Amino acid sequence: MSIQKIDIEKIVKNVIMEFQNSKNMDKMNTNKEDGIFEDMNEAIAAAKEAQEKVKTMPIEFREKIIKCIREKIMEHAKIMAEMGVEETGMGRVGDKIIKHQLVAEKTPGTESLTTTAWSGDRGLTLVEQGPFGVIGAITPSTNPSETVLCNTIGMLAAGNTVVFNPHPGAIRVSNYAVKLINEAAKEAGGIINIATSVVKPTLETADILFKHKDIPLLVATGGPGVVTAVLSSGKRAMGAGAGNPPVLVDDTADIEKAARDIVNGATFDNNLPCIAEKEVVVLDVVADELIMHMKENGCYQISGETVNRLIKEVFIEKDGKHILNRKYVGKDAHKILKAIGIEVPETIRCIIFEGTKDNPMIKEELMMPILGIVRVKDIDEGIKVAVELEGGNRHSAHMHSKNIDNLTRFGKAVDTAIFVKNGPSYSALGYGGEGYTTFTIASRTGEGLTYAASFTKSRRCVMADNLCIR
Repeated sequence: MSIQKIDIEKIVKNVIMEFQNSKNMDKMNTNKEDGIFEDMNEAIAAAKEAQEKVKTMPIEFREKIIKCIREKIMEHAKIMAEMGVEETGMGRVGDKIIKHQLVAEKTPGTESLTTTAWSGDRGLTLVEQGPFGVIGAITPSTNPSETVLCNTIGMLAAGNTVVFNPHPGAIRVSNYAVKLINEAAKEAGGIINIATSVVKPTLETADILFKHKDIPLLVATGGPGVVTAVLSSGKRAMGAGAGNPPVLVDDTADIEKAARDIVNGATFDNNLPCIAEKEVVVLDVVADELIMHMKENGCYQISGETVNRLIKEVFIEKDGKHILNRKYVGKDAHKILKAIGIEVPETIRCIIFEGTKDNPMIKEELMMPILGIVRVKDIDEGIKVAVELEGGNRHSAHMHSKNIDNLTRFGKAVDTAIFVKNGPSYSALGYGGEGYTTFTIASRTGEGLTYAASFTKSRRCVMADNLCIR
């Protein structure tokens, strides 16, 4: 299926009334058959009841529901993209449509579940992947509906149901996604509440989720604070936290292609994806050429005092520390420049500048189409600086090089869940690259790019002295 094949206008007409009503959360999201509850305890109880039914289903029936979810995502991709940008004020509609399409087409389902077997003189042993039960999930504002939908496909494929506590800044679009999931489930066979949520997610509802006896697994996708919270819950938890991915460019790279890939990756959805290139480390001998080609690909270069003005705009200084000014996260480059008195056409996609590794716009993850460029004298310094800037998040890193030794050395040194070589960052999500997609990348807890099997526990089944016919 392809997003271009969908009659967008027809879809918009069909949902426009609901879209308008969705601005009133109490009207849109209190139908319990849609999975939206006033009370978190009720949401958990409903998901538990649904899981009792899910675990008795044949696997092929789970796949039938997932097929319906994929179709719903494709039908509603545009409206969710528009809702996400309107509600959060972040990102770009076109790129969010692509992200929803990726979720629909490239999130693994039940086919990713595997069974391991041993047979011999003493019988047959199987290790199968079983569900945890009801999973509690925290979702971000950067990829809100995408994360809800991607998580549900993988968690349901594994035999679980899920209770969401969405980011308070993305309640409407997150709960719209939950509603679509339950519509799909009902159409596939009448089961409701395979995914549930609350009308008004708060710290209090999250605390209930963390402590509830019927939630054996927590999955957090967001900043370091929420990840630390779930890891401190005393339960099994997966933490998909922040990153500050560097891109390293050496003197063997195809510089023109590297520039194009870096700009494309860094500006995708205005740099909201956690995997996106956040800063550039480049060997001095090719730095000028790289900058030239980056400018050819829609970058606007600033320098001197203008860099300092931008720092003061995108950060709030408090107690000697630089705190990110959230109002610029995910905003267009031309709008950020306008805030510091620079008028540029909307075709400007990214702001670039040269700086040292200590510059706060290089050292800190911005999630804005702003790229700091650090010059280094050789590959040894480049690897050292890039590893330092990655910050030990072990999330993502990128490199452009034709030198296999350099690629290998940097890959080992940075030790991230994702390492993209000679391509834009989003190729790691299967967009222009091979492999499946996910929006929960659990680098901190080691699962990496999560999928259905990530949300299972191993079960060993042994038949002693029988069922081996070799």
